[in-house]
Amino acid sequence: MKVLLVYPKYPNTFWSFKHALRFISKKAVFAPLGLLTVAAMLPDEWQKKLVDMNTTTLTDKDLKWADYVFISAMVVQQDSAKEVINRCKEFGTKIVAGGPLFSTGYEEFGFDDIDHLIFNEAENILPLFLEDLETGCAKHIYTAKERPDITKSPAPLWSLIKKKNYQSMSIQYSRGCPFNCEFCDIIVMNGHIPRTKDKNQILAELDTLYNQGWRGSLFFVDDNFIGNKRKLKSEILPAVIEWMEEKKHPFALFTEASINLADDEELMHLMTEAGFDNVFVGIESPNEESLVECNKIPNENRDLLASVKKIQNHGFQVQGGFIVGFDSDPLSIFKSQISFIQKSGIVTAMVGVLMAPPETRLYKRLKKENRLLPGGTGDNTDGSTNFIPKMGRETLADGYKHILNTIYAPKPYYERVKTFLKEYKPKNKRKGKGNINPRYIGALIKSMWVLGIKEKGRWYYWRLFVWTLLRKPKSFPLSITFAIQGFHLRKVAKKIHVPPIEDIHELEQAKT
Repeated sequence: MKVLLVYPKYPNTFWSFKHALRFISKKAVFAPLGLLTVAAMLPDEWQKKLVDMNTTTLTDKDLKWADYVFISAMVVQQDSAKEVINRCKEFGTKIVAGGPLFSTGYEEFGFDDIDHLIFNEAENILPLFLEDLETGCAKHIYTAKERPDITKSPAPLWSLIKKKNYQSMSIQYSRGCPFNCEFCDIIVMNGHIPRTKDKNQILAELDTLYNQGWRGSLFFVDDNFIGNKRKLKSEILPAVIEWMEEKKHPFALFTEASINLADDEELMHLMTEAGFDNVFVGIESPNEESLVECNKIPNENRDLLASVKKIQNHGFQVQGGFIVGFDSDPLSIFKSQISFIQKSGIVTAMVGVLMAPPETRLYKRLKKENRLLPGGTGDNTDGSTNFIPKMGRETLADGYKHILNTIYAPKPYYERVKTFLKEYKPKNKRKGKGNINPRYIGALIKSMWVLGIKEKGRWYYWRLFVWTLLRKPKSFPLSITFAIQGFHLRKVAKKIHVPPIEDIHELEQAKT
């Protein structure tokens, strides 16, 4: 059997970091971890190729070669996924599809064009499909009520990709989140109770990447890395700390976690000892009523600003997710979001308009209220939404654009970098050649030309440049990294297209 695994292309969003990657001659931030894991589940004797359309071109020759095309995609990749499906149909190549885009709630995408659909997680479903395929009786849809034991999940088949194309590699320790935020589909896909891999699995996956020569960033892609704090503190982190010490800290680790990380100093200490220096946190909103509305329990009744500062003080860069468009949002929410982001020193502040993913509690509530609108791109940074907001679509769209035009503008953006560096107390133990890379010297020179000479806000770049060298010289590489990321964020923000107001009015009138 010849199997072609295809990862569709991402549009150019805040998360793509497309414009920033050019500074370091990389093509994508992350490799397709899900497809690489699925590839490891397929029979050893099968021939396998992987095409990541974010790093290379999918050719007709690839499609003609394949007996089956396996596609995995998120909702934001739907346009590229449709293109792949149509091209497969032209050549008569059979399609096996899975991932968030190909799940219940997205049937309007066109599931009839796909030969075999793998709903939910692959570990306990794919073997059934492979058995049926062998006997010639493979079904259209495969699903399972029970969630798999991920201690049985194989290590990704890293040999299928060119790692030099990527800025970071990925690893997964757990799936699921103990919280129940109204807008979040993580719990729909992966459940409330975090399921975890064991210590030996994690160390084996670290060994694999290390032995294949990878040095640099490694992203733990968990829905909420600290969902099971007890196991992390007693088993996983001590093992990772020991491994990192033996290997002289080859990786810089980062992950996603809830804000209650700030409440556990022991956990923060262990994470930084293990090599974590970056964490993405869902802040969502500084408005308490909005947090209560969406059931964001770890964020409620706390000083969010103080929590962010505490995490920064313990050696983490905090990346933040923010949302506008809650029913409880006052008209002042846009100014409040800007104020919080600036005061917090969250440099990478990802602000999106609220979406209602299918099967979530938010989606079901809005459906009862007859407020859902057709569509939904899955890209919460393009200004679109799939429901009628209480504050009015025009107000929401204008306010959203005001936030982006403010926080990514050179002056407030570079000020935010300085605010962060004043709080940041790095505990990075990485040493050796991994920190001195010709790519990054080239990136510095490019940044001086593009940001320091060509861009309009060049004066603010040079002020940060000199300030960091004089006040925080050890953080100079990080400061330049932020400057380059800001360039990307500004580029994307300028191209954000909010649907014309008259079109939205027509949709709203049609619903009412």
